[in-house]
Amino acid sequence: MQVQRIIRLALSALILIILLLDTSGVYRYPFISQLENWTYDTRLNFTLPNTLDDRIVIVDIDENSLAKVGRWPWGRDKLAVIIDNLFDYYQAKVVSFDIVFAEKDQSSGLSIFDNLAKNELRNNIEFRETLEKIRPSLQHDNIFADSLKDKNVVMGYYFKPNVAENEKGETGALPPPVMAADKFWSERLPINVAKGYGGNLKILQKSAAAGGFFDNPHVDADGVFRRVPLLQSHEGFLYASLALATAKAYISPSSIELIVETGSKKKDDNYFALEAVSLGNYQIPVDANASVYVPYRGQVGSFPYISAYQILNRETDPEDIRNKIVLIGTSAPGLLDLRSTPVQNIYPGVEVHANIISGILDRKINHRPAWTIGYEFVILILIAVIMALLLPAVSPLMAATGTAGIALIVVSGTMVAWNNQLILPLASPLVLIVLIFIWHMTFGFFIESRGKRQLAHLFGHYIPPELVDEMSDSPTDFSLDGENREMTVLFSDVRGFTTISEGMDPKQLTRLMNALLTPMTRVIHKHRGTIDKYMGDAIMSFWGAPLSDSEHARHALYAAMEMMDELKVMQADFKSRGWPEVNIGVGINTGNMSVGNMGSEFRMAYTVLGDAVNLGSRLEGLTKNYGVNVIVSKSTKTCIPEFVFRELDLVRVKGKNEPVAIFEPVGHKNDIHKSVTSELRSYKQALKSFRSQNWDKAELDFFNLNRANPKRLLYQVYLERTAHYRKNPPGDNWDGVFTHTTK
Repeated sequence: MQVQRIIRLALSALILIILLLDTSGVYRYPFISQLENWTYDTRLNFTLPNTLDDRIVIVDIDENSLAKVGRWPWGRDKLAVIIDNLFDYYQAKVVSFDIVFAEKDQSSGLSIFDNLAKNELRNNIEFRETLEKIRPSLQHDNIFADSLKDKNVVMGYYFKPNVAENEKGETGALPPPVMAADKFWSERLPINVAKGYGGNLKILQKSAAAGGFFDNPHVDADGVFRRVPLLQSHEGFLYASLALATAKAYISPSSIELIVETGSKKKDDNYFALEAVSLGNYQIPVDANASVYVPYRGQVGSFPYISAYQILNRETDPEDIRNKIVLIGTSAPGLLDLRSTPVQNIYPGVEVHANIISGILDRKINHRPAWTIGYEFVILILIAVIMALLLPAVSPLMAATGTAGIALIVVSGTMVAWNNQLILPLASPLVLIVLIFIWHMTFGFFIESRGKRQLAHLFGHYIPPELVDEMSDSPTDFSLDGENREMTVLFSDVRGFTTISEGMDPKQLTRLMNALLTPMTRVIHKHRGTIDKYMGDAIMSFWGAPLSDSEHARHALYAAMEMMDELKVMQADFKSRGWPEVNIGVGINTGNMSVGNMGSEFRMAYTVLGDAVNLGSRLEGLTKNYGVNVIVSKSTKTCIPEFVFRELDLVRVKGKNEPVAIFEPVGHKNDIHKSVTSELRSYKQALKSFRSQNWDKAELDFFNLNRANPKRLLYQVYLERTAHYRKNPPGDNWDGVFTHTTK
C-alpha cells in the first residue's frame, strides 16, 4: 500500500509540474489556451447585461442604405451632407468613422472633364469656362474636408504589423499621436509596434479633429475578437484606437497617460507591468500589450442602429442623436466588416468599438492583472496538495464528491472575481482537477476493480465494444431480459449479390465481403448502433438497446447516410483489386419492438423481433424498385425534422394490410441546394396530380422531371404507372396506395 501511495503522489506531482510549465510560459499547451478562451466566453455570456446603451448610436451603411443611395463607395459629397446633418441638424457630440478614405474620390467625373479640356475640347472656351465655374462642386474630397473642419470628428485608419519588400508601407496621413513613447518604458512593455499604416487622404485627416486605428493585431488563435489594443506604437509615438480616440473626444480630458506598475525606475529593475490607460478621471485597465477585453453588452443590437440613408435624408428623430456619440460603419456582409466574437459568430466591427466606448464610460472593463500569474501558481499547488492527500483516503463516491466540491469552489471564486472586474485563470485549475481525479480513479480501477472489468468482458459478447464502457459505468441502466420498447432497425443488403458471387471464386468473394462489411460495421458502431447479425451479404442492426437512446432514429439515419459515403470511397479500392462495383440498399423503420437475449440453451443472441422489424426489412427490399439507396418509414422521418425527405410512395408491403408512406432522405436542410428544393417542389406537385387521378397533368410533370433527371428511376416508375392507370382507371375510391407483392 505504501508503494501505491508513493506512485499516486509522484504522478500527481508530475501533472502539477507539467501545468506549471504552461503557467510560467516555459512551454505553452494550445489546448489550455483554447479551454481558457472557452471559459472566458462562458463567463462573459453568463453575465451579459443585455441592455441597450443609447449614448452611442451606430449610423449603419446597411443593405437598405446601399439599395437606396447606391453601391459603396459613395461620393464624398454625400458623406459631407451626412456630417453636416449629424452636427448641424442632429447636434451629435462626436462622430467617428469606422472607415478609411485612402483614395481620392473620382465619382464626380472631374478627371474626365479635365482630360477633355486638355485634349478634345481644349479650344472650346465655353466648355473650359463652365468647367472652372463648377469645379468646386465637383471636388468631392474638398467638400468632404470642409464639412469636417471645426467638428468633433474622429477618422479611422489602420496599422500594418508587417510590410513586404515590394509593398508600400505608408499610405495617406496619420493623425497626431496621443503621446511620444517613453524610451525607458517602450523597451520593456510589449505594446504592439506597427511597421506601416494605411491612413486617410491628408486633406481629410488634417481637417478632422482626431483619428484612431481600427485594426486588431491581437485576435486570438481561433479568430475571435476578445481583446482589442487601445494603443499602438509607430516610429516612437503612441497612437490611439478608434474607441479610445472617440472616448477622448467625448470626455475631453487634458491628456492620455499610461499607468505602469514597477518597483522603481532603475535600469536593473526587471518588473514592469502596464496596468491602465488614464483618460482624466477615467482609468481603463489594460493588459501588457495595452489591450482591453471587449466588454460586450450583448448580441448585435446592443446599441441603436440608424440606416445611413435616413441621416442623409433627415428621416430620423433628432432626439435620437442629440449630444450622443455617433459611429459610422457597416453591417452589410458585402463590405466585409463582420467579426467573430464570444457573443455571436457574425458581429459588425463597428459595434465592437461601441462596446469598448461604453465600457470606458461605465468604468466596467474586466481585466487580467499581471499578478494573476502568481495567483495561478499558488492555486495550482494548493489544489494538487489537497487532492493528492484526499483522493487515496476516501471511497470513489466521496472522491468524486470532493473533486466536484473543489471544482465548484474554484469556479465560484473566479465568478466572484469576475463580478469585481477581475479575470482569473480557470482552465489550468480545472485541467489539474480533472487530470488528478482521472489519474487516481484510473489507478484505483486497474488495481482494485477487476470484478468490474470482468463484468464488461461478459457483456462484450452481446453488444458492440463501443458501448461496453457506458454499460460498465451504469450496470443498472440496462437489462438483457426481454422487453418492449420503441427502437429503430436498419437493414442493408448488396444488390445483385447472386450475380456478383457467380462471377468470383470463394476466396475472392470472402475478401470482398470482409472489405465491405468491416467499414459498414464501423460506421454503425460509430453512430451507437448494435449489430444484430450478418446474413450473408446483409446487415441487420438496431438502435435503442441495450442502452436507451432517445435519438435512435436520428443515429440510424446518419449511419445510413455515412454508409453510402463510405461505399463511394470503397468503390475505388474495389476497382483497383479488379472486383465488381457494389451497391447496397438500406431500409430503416422506427417502432415498438421486442428486444432481449433470445435463443436456446445451446446458443443465445441479443436481438429484436416484431412487425416493425419486418417492415424495416421490406423497406430495404423496395429500394431497387424506386432506384434509391435508402428508404425510411414515416415514423422514422417524423423523428428527424432537420432532414429533407422525398416522399416516394404510399404502399402495401407483403405481409401487411395497412398502407405505409415511404420516404427517401435527401439531406440536411442546411445542405440542400436551391435546384434540389425546386425539383422536390415540382415532384410534390406531380405526385399530387397523380393521386388526384389528373393523369395528363401528372404525365406532363413527371415527363419534365424525367427529362431533367433521366437517371432517376422514380420518375420513370410514375410515368409507367400513369400510362397504366390511364388505360385501367383505379376508380373513384382509389386511395393512392400501390401494393407490392414481393418482399
